[in-house]
Amino acid sequence: MQTPPINATDNSPLDVLIMAAGLGTRMRSARAKVLHQLGGRPLITHVCRAARDLHPRHIYVVVGHQAEDVAAAVQAEFGDANVSFIKQAEQRGTGDAVMTARDALAQAGSTVLVLSGDVPLVRSETLAKLVRQYHAENEGGCTLLSVRLENPAGYGRVIRDSDGRFVKIVEQKDASADELQVREINAGLYCFQAQALFNALDRVQPVNEQGEYYLTDVPELLSGEGKPVGVYLHPDAREVSGINTRADLAEFENMLRRGAIRKLMLDGGVTFIDPSHVYVSADAQVGRDTVIYPDVSLEGNSVIGEGCEIRSGSRITNSRIGHRVVIKDHCVLVDSDVADDCAVGPFAHLRMNTKMEAGAVVGNFVEVKKSRIGRGTKSMHLTYLGDATIGEKTNIGAGTVTCNYDGKAKHQTIIGDNVRIGSDTMLIAPVTVGDNSVTGAGSVVTEDVPPDTLVVGVPAVVKKRLDSKQEKEHKG
Repeated sequence: MQTPPINATDNSPLDVLIMAAGLGTRMRSARAKVLHQLGGRPLITHVCRAARDLHPRHIYVVVGHQAEDVAAAVQAEFGDANVSFIKQAEQRGTGDAVMTARDALAQAGSTVLVLSGDVPLVRSETLAKLVRQYHAENEGGCTLLSVRLENPAGYGRVIRDSDGRFVKIVEQKDASADELQVREINAGLYCFQAQALFNALDRVQPVNEQGEYYLTDVPELLSGEGKPVGVYLHPDAREVSGINTRADLAEFENMLRRGAIRKLMLDGGVTFIDPSHVYVSADAQVGRDTVIYPDVSLEGNSVIGEGCEIRSGSRITNSRIGHRVVIKDHCVLVDSDVADDCAVGPFAHLRMNTKMEAGAVVGNFVEVKKSRIGRGTKSMHLTYLGDATIGEKTNIGAGTVTCNYDGKAKHQTIIGDNVRIGSDTMLIAPVTVGDNSVTGAGSVVTEDVPPDTLVVGVPAVVKKRLDSKQEKEHKG
């Protein structure tokens, strides 16, 4: 559900600041933490999506470690002028990260929503509630989001007074023995009035054990000035949890997978033979009465129609599958379209914008790359079809190869309607085989074949013209 645009009660605009500069040392990785993928997308893009759904005036992303790669990941998904990147030269804490945005935001007169780039499950509805609570109750101060944990070890604690009012946030390493007993923790999501935020940041000092500038000091400073500081105690700790380790990443991936499968079973009418051994992206769509067998992987934005069978071991990535399609065992489909009533596999590979029209069949150990397979056309065995356009009701014999690469460039093969390509035919592109033609087994076709013609040999030569009666005999 998309959240309506957010404005302050005084009509100040909303800006979003996402912190994504850290190294993520606990990931034990050469890759920046926010670039690790969850559900097929970098962590940072999950957070950006939630922020975008609020329709803010602008989104600012603070980058540092592998800044260009982080910016590229965000731009690849959003690519609009509503997102800007701010470089944090040194990672000196969360307060320093926010301070890098001072030139852009200090005089903006906006409400600033501060998010972390490693909290991928946060929902736009939760963020909207945080912002609205700030506007309703804490204008001029800030609101922070907290949760309660059974085991809060490692997290900053939210300390309240005897009346339940906010006092301060204290980090784990700086907490006293009594403070360590507190189970309410800071989730790292905040809402500030822009000018008040940066005025307070000017007074933050690195007096903690780590020598870092903590954003968590700002609410205490604002409270000391008499500005209201609110705490939104959120009931779902998992939604606002950050990912710090590979174990966290695997746990979140499992959670997303289980949720996606359960939704498809309960709401979508999809049958999973063994739900525990299937991967389904949260973005994948599957039609009712489709049956998914064990060890299937549906990745990215794949769309599966109604009444399909996806057999064991198959992987479908960013592809569209029509209705009543059978994907047999151990097939790989990437960035491809398969129309209604087709069959694929077993052990077939479709890639690079391959398109199969209705009723087409691609069979055992057939690879198809960047090609169009016409309506009712069949290629049943041991074949490579690359950079090819194939017409309707054509049969491609076993062992056929479109020889599309001459060592310097790729070339097209065009095969017409009602063509019979004999087994082990080599089609040396660029080449065209006309409608109703036939190639003999083992032919090497180096020149265009006219319509209604039989060619054979190495290189293939015209053997004879085919009249309608002979062509019907060839069709069997």
